[in-house]
Amino acid sequence: MGAGKTTVGRALAKKLNMHFVDSDHEVERRTGVTIPVIFEIEGEASFRQREAEVIRDLTAQNGIVLATGGGAVLDPQNRQLLHSRGTVIYLRASVAHILQRTSHDKNRPLLRTENPRKVLEELTRLRDPLYQEIAHFIIETGRPNLSQLLQTILVKLARPILSASRLSIPMNSQQQTISHLINVQLAERSYPICIAPDALAQVAGYVQSRRCMIVTNTTVAPLYLEQVSLALQAAGKQVEQLILPDGESYKTLDTLSLIFNALLENRCERNTTLVALGGGVIGDITGFAAASYMRGVPFVQIPTTLLSQVDSSVGGKTGVNHALGKNMIGAFYQPRAVVSDTRTLASLPARELSAGLAEVIKYGAIIDMEFFAWLEQNCASIRNLDQAALAYAIGRSCEIKAEIVRLDERESGLRAILNFGHTFAHAIESAMGYGVWLHGEAVGCGMVMAADLSQRLGYISLADKARISALVAAAGLPVMAPPIGTSTWLDWMQVDKKNEHGQIKFILLNGMGRAVIETVPQHLLLETLQACSAT
Repeated sequence: MGAGKTTVGRALAKKLNMHFVDSDHEVERRTGVTIPVIFEIEGEASFRQREAEVIRDLTAQNGIVLATGGGAVLDPQNRQLLHSRGTVIYLRASVAHILQRTSHDKNRPLLRTENPRKVLEELTRLRDPLYQEIAHFIIETGRPNLSQLLQTILVKLARPILSASRLSIPMNSQQQTISHLINVQLAERSYPICIAPDALAQVAGYVQSRRCMIVTNTTVAPLYLEQVSLALQAAGKQVEQLILPDGESYKTLDTLSLIFNALLENRCERNTTLVALGGGVIGDITGFAAASYMRGVPFVQIPTTLLSQVDSSVGGKTGVNHALGKNMIGAFYQPRAVVSDTRTLASLPARELSAGLAEVIKYGAIIDMEFFAWLEQNCASIRNLDQAALAYAIGRSCEIKAEIVRLDERESGLRAILNFGHTFAHAIESAMGYGVWLHGEAVGCGMVMAADLSQRLGYISLADKARISALVAAAGLPVMAPPIGTSTWLDWMQVDKKNEHGQIKFILLNGMGRAVIETVPQHLLLETLQACSAT
């Protein structure tokens, strides 16, 4: 009662392309009178009988989202039918929140009393155990908005959220699509992702302002800074340059200040576009600078590593590391465009290319098994820099991430599944020191560990776990974690951003291609840490 079942149910039905039915409304439709009138003339017992008939009929149907009345669980037959014929989601709200939502609702006969709080407290005492008895999932409604609630439910249901890829899969030498244009749909903040072997030459078309500052690092600058600068200058842009030191260890507030210093020293105004030319570190720190300088200036991502092209450049996560946690300081701030030149990957060391493959594998494992199977067959082609295979791997990864970002831009629920393997990975990076293991190496190993934990929970088979481990290994990534010690593992996991109420949250697989977010029994976690760590 008053937990938002009708509002949430109607929105959920729309998301799932199902028909929505409210059992109270169906009772009123069949009788032709309102529920308060039924209570007044026939009494509650008669209403409950009519309600039971409606639930019996509706639970026999397919393709519907059903919102029941709060008292439907009082009938044992209702409870049996609801639990056995469908997936029951209990939207649990506090008495205070229910009172707030129902204070002006005259259509609730049980609350027509001088002391509705007392009535609600008694109803909660009686009904809560019954709700818990039949619920497959319990969702706390509290303060989250409708979008957050929907994303949480979709994750719990492990529903497919993506349509089939619009990209052509390279099947043979005759199919050589090497360029793709993908759009991230975020209303007025939508932006394009250009994937092409000549994308650097196109960059000026994605920088709208007259003035820009290219932020890059000591590794990338000798390779591409002049080319990008000349392309922008040829289009009439005034170009400033800033070259930062390279490496994860420089993803700090001190380095961020170097960008602010350069912007202020060059008297850059609010219409100056920051251009991030480099890998994930440059993209993250430049994006954070763009989000912060003058409270927000435009920026464009030009990712030059596979990891940044498929992951960090898309979705608007920006930030820096802190000594006490990775990516703990930052902002959600979307770029104006992402320009990914696949030929820049030829300059990557093999180790860096493998690190990027970890994030590509992740997308297949959590959401698209067809893509995962394609990767099993084409991993070697990607590592050999086959342009068609690279374009498809990057394009499909960006398609998947773009859709997830569209549904959950600020990681209120669904987007968290993109952190598959990352709880373990961040602990490895933090314990070893940033940069000792590349981020992608840690993610690859973390996915193997998350698969091991999923298998121990009975969610996937030993064969499924072996497939993930084999693909990670085929990508040239480690499958055994360093021996950092159980207490160190647990200490670093406790500061993960996904945690709630002091509990460690893991992204796991409840079947291949179906990610879930859960806490796990401590003894199983310890078994995984021991089994997957080098001695």
